[in-house]
Amino acid sequence: MDSDKIKQYYSSEIEKNRLELDFFMLEGIRTKEIISRYLSKDKMNILDIGGAAGYYSFWLQEKGHRVSLVDLSPKNIELANSYSLATGIQLAHCAIGDATDLNFKEAEFDLILLCGPLYHLIDKKERLKALSEANRVLKPGGILLTVVISRYASLFDGFKRDLINDDHFEKILIDDLKTVVHLNPTDNLEYFTTAYFHTPSEIKTEITESKLKFDKLIAIESFGWFVNNFKEKSGDLNYMNKLEKIINLVETNDDIIAISPHMMAIARKE
Repeated sequence: MDSDKIKQYYSSEIEKNRLELDFFMLEGIRTKEIISRYLSKDKMNILDIGGAAGYYSFWLQEKGHRVSLVDLSPKNIELANSYSLATGIQLAHCAIGDATDLNFKEAEFDLILLCGPLYHLIDKKERLKALSEANRVLKPGGILLTVVISRYASLFDGFKRDLINDDHFEKILIDDLKTVVHLNPTDNLEYFTTAYFHTPSEIKTEITESKLKFDKLIAIESFGWFVNNFKEKSGDLNYMNKLEKIINLVETNDDIIAISPHMMAIARKE
């Protein structure tokens, strides 16, 4: 893992309000909706691994759960602590942490979110280690919700937002498709940072190899990320109800799932 470059990327405070921006709003809305399906009781012990500045951690803590947040980026943890101070919402635990070496005891958590680390671990052995660590600290019967980025995210993003007009991005895109590893040698934050982009079959295999029981793979944004002016349309309740209904209808369809930039794999500890 190129941890220095990844830390540098997040030191820009990009996660401070990313999920409130037009292009990323649907990701946040859908992720919360999917997480909500697995909140099986009013008070759960939840671990948010690689949870950035705590967008989901603070939401879950406010709902009455006991949430621990760890993230590799010192800046993200600094942002989370600042948010806690400003709002008065106190997490159970908030600290710098490594997904491949968790500082928690075995069988401690009812639910684990692994929404970032797997796409920053470009070595399969490290990804399996992160999944195995999540498995270790899950209670028997506990649920892991892990997010990966689609192999074709740069392809769709490049033409959706005309990033392809930049020759530097074109090379990044072609390398993504050829090597499966996303590398950004430029200083343009729009082009993301070091990452591994999964196919649906790869994440299913990795979960199984880490001794977790794979349940299902869900497209987070699905086709919805093609919607223009999303922030404006998000205020139209009728439109949003229709969008949610249709996305839910096709969210697990194998033939289109990889058009979604983010996919969430659901797994359980047996």
